[in-house]
Amino acid sequence: MAKEKRFIQTYSQGKVTGFTVWVDRETGVNYLFGFAGYGGGLTPLLDADGRPVVTPKEELQKLAEK
Repeated sequence: MAKEKRFIQTYSQGKVTGFTVWVDRETGVNYLFGFAGYGGGLTPLLDADGRPVVTPKEELQKLAEK
């Protein structure tokens, strides 16, 4: 049995320069990855109050099924 991937990509914008959003399946925390050419950076995605965006467990199961 293959081990499940810990992160799910939920959004993608751009090819050489752009952004992707990844969700940690264990914690539900969303991360924003920005990239340009060979460089990039990763940060937790924050809401308007400065708290990490967390996807509820029920939604995580739906994302994993896709």
